[in-house]
Amino acid sequence: MPAGMVTPDTGNRTRVPERPCPECGLDTRSVRGEDVAALLRENAAARRPVPERADVRERPAPDVWSPPEYACHARDVLRVFDGRLRPMLSEEGPSFPARDQDATALAERYGEQDPHRVAREPEEAGESLAARFATVTGEQWRRTGDRSDGSRFTVETFAGT
Repeated sequence: MPAGMVTPDTGNRTRVPERPCPECGLDTRSVRGEDVAALLRENAAARRPVPERADVRERPAPDVWSPPEYACHARDVLRVFDGRLRPMLSEEGPSFPARDQDATALAERYGEQDPHRVAREPEEAGESLAARFATVTGEQWRRTGDRSDGSRFTVETFAGT
């Protein structure tokens, strides 16, 4: 494993709409589409690290990201989702490439990014995605997108509802 890399996450995140998340307990089956925007805003705000801590860049364990690294990850996931939702709402069945979060963390040097700047970015990215989800109505929830691994999903399942 390259220096600075945490143990890769090999979990299947596409299964979250099917059953509760084993890590946080969220059961998205009980989430209504119209609630997604508010949940995104709440979650993005909660991910803000504490940049004033002297040890904010330290990892709690060698295979666990630091608070700024998690903030970078949350920011990037929200940006990717926003970038995918846009064409799902305006195109017929867009296709999306696979995303390797661990390669992104290394390439973007998450551990070296400014904690003060990174602290704001998940909330900003979450607001952008929340605003886009807030515009979804009616049949738009059933619009589809395809991942390069062959998975097809709808705006509704993409939202985790």
